[in-house]
Amino acid sequence: MEKLIVAVGSTRRPKLEGLRAALAEITSRLAGQPIFEIAAVDVPSGVRHTPLSREELMRGARQRAEALARLAREKSEPWNYLVGLEGGVDVVEHGSERLVFLESWAYVADAGGRGAFGRSGGVLVPEPLARRVVDEGIELSEAIDAFAGGRGIRDAQGAWGILTRDLITREDAFRLAVISAFALFFNRAAYSGGASQAGA
Repeated sequence: MEKLIVAVGSTRRPKLEGLRAALAEITSRLAGQPIFEIAAVDVPSGVRHTPLSREELMRGARQRAEALARLAREKSEPWNYLVGLEGGVDVVEHGSERLVFLESWAYVADAGGRGAFGRSGGVLVPEPLARRVVDEGIELSEAIDAFAGGRGIRDAQGAWGILTRDLITREDAFRLAVISAFALFFNRAAYSGGASQAGA
C-alpha cells in the first residue's frame, strides 16, 4: 500500500482528530486505499486569532497551507498534501439584522500546488456571545469559556459542541471541512469536467 504524508498546520487536538477522521473516510474513495500519515506542524495563519469574516477564514486556512509548503521546500519534507485549518465567525448582514455564524474552513494543496477550499457549514452564534467576540474583540476561546461557564472548551467539544449540545463538535466541523476540500482530489472526475462519471 502507498503511504501518503499529510502535513497539517496545527497541533490542536480537535483539528488533528477531525483531519484523522476525514482521512479515514476518504481512504475508501482513493485508488489502492493508501495509508495516510499525519505530520502536525504549528504554523501561523497570518490572520487575527478569531477571524471575523469568511474572507479572513479562507485566507487563514490557505496561509497555513502555504507556510507548510515553504517549510517543505526549505527542509525537503516528503509531504504529499498540505492542510490549513481555520475556525472563526462570518458576520452577515441580513436586511436590518446582523447574523454571526461559527464556521470552520480547510484548504488542502498537493505537492504540485493544486489546492481547494472546504467549509463545515455554519451555526448561528447567540447575540450575547457575538457581541463579546465581534464588538468587544474577545477571542472566541475565552468568550466561549465565559459564556458556557467552562474551561478549555476550544480543545474539547469547542464552541460547536456548546451551541449544538454536542450534536456537532469542533472535531466534526473540521472533519467536514477537510472532506469538502479533499473532494477535488478524491473525486477528480467531477472536477475535470466529467460530471457524468463523478463518484465512479
